[in-house]
Amino acid sequence: MAATQSNSEVMHIEDRDFKHVSKETVAKLIQLSHEAKKQTYCPYSKFRVGAALLTLDNSLLTGCNVENASYNLGMCAERNVIAKAVSEGHRGFKAIAIASDKSDQFISPCGGCRQFMREFGSNWDVYLTKPDGSYMKMTVEELLPVSFGPEDLTKKKVSYIPNNN
Repeated sequence: MAATQSNSEVMHIEDRDFKHVSKETVAKLIQLSHEAKKQTYCPYSKFRVGAALLTLDNSLLTGCNVENASYNLGMCAERNVIAKAVSEGHRGFKAIAIASDKSDQFISPCGGCRQFMREFGSNWDVYLTKPDGSYMKMTVEELLPVSFGPEDLTKKKVSYIPNNN
């Protein structure tokens, strides 16, 4: 596999010993993300995306993209599966795998999905995959550096904000 940018890695499932997530779990996560593609509703873009999410208690959930005739009301697979997890009581995540039908490059989450993932922490794994099972492992922090998160809302602010009228 070719070298990638900075701290990112491109590998096949068997190429590395995982400390936080077992090789078997990563393989299952990637498999589920590709299976989730089959459920997409994408009559406009014809661009299928599936996602599989691993929660802190090792639950596995899947989601897919759901489009809408009013394009901006569509839902990306990553946001879909995170919203599903939250609705089922999960608030912390270990990893997410994202799959598409693109065979020439790894699928990467859009900016909105990166920010949505960041809401739940910056130090969890994101597996960008291809249909052949290869993947690039990154963290949310690597995908969205110098990000804004919930903790920023509690940081000290100026006490006086002038009225600019």
